[in-house]
Amino acid sequence: AALGEVTQLTIGFQATNQFLLANLNTVGVAAALPVGPQLPAQPVPGVPAVVASRQAPRYGVAGITARRFGNKQYAEQGFGLSYGYRLGTVSVGARVEVGQLSIEGLGSRRAVAASLGGQADILPRKLTFGASLVNLNQARLAPDQDERLPTVLRAGLAYRPSEKVLLLTEVVKDVEQAADVRVGLEYQVLAPLALRMGVSTHTEQLTGGLGFRAGQLQIDYAAAWHSALGLSQHLSVAVSLGKPERQP
Repeated sequence: AALGEVTQLTIGFQATNQFLLANLNTVGVAAALPVGPQLPAQPVPGVPAVVASRQAPRYGVAGITARRFGNKQYAEQGFGLSYGYRLGTVSVGARVEVGQLSIEGLGSRRAVAASLGGQADILPRKLTFGASLVNLNQARLAPDQDERLPTVLRAGLAYRPSEKVLLLTEVVKDVEQAADVRVGLEYQVLAPLALRMGVSTHTEQLTGGLGFRAGQLQIDYAAAWHSALGLSQHLSVAVSLGKPERQP
């Protein structure tokens, strides 16, 4: 859903490693393209326009993603198309992804998964609620078997008590697993630098990271520690192409 708030052509890359194992690497690329001129969002009754409105592309934002996990013996790949639109304080989004599972000696299987998401500012620029449903069609990898891609429901809140502090909480529920409650904190140390920390109950992981912005470049790093399995790491880099936005 946040895709609808992108106002410039943006290209990103991300890489994840789980537990320092070479076979548990995920890499991905993504691009977001605003469609149409930048227009203010629709006014919200009872909320000052300078607070409620944000610049949003008139016809929404189109996105494309590609990802790969695994190695030669076992690999998961995905290619997706997405669309996001913001109207006033509400953003909605949808994605269709073709997923492929490949196992050496057994061949490959493909499935198409559809996902929906949305978020709304309960208190403009203070409190935001968001939710998404991944693989809502419960796509099967094989028509003659009940092996399906994961279906995951997420719901969360983001609260900003001050300009420098952001509090987050999220519940993640895979239909075949117990719910995972996640809590996080972000502190804006300097204008270009943010520090982050969090905890995940179901996976029993502690997380920490930082975000750095320099002009049109955004770099984010995160690390997660599991008491039994060890360290996982995530790095993402995004570049916005276009004129820098004016801050309100």
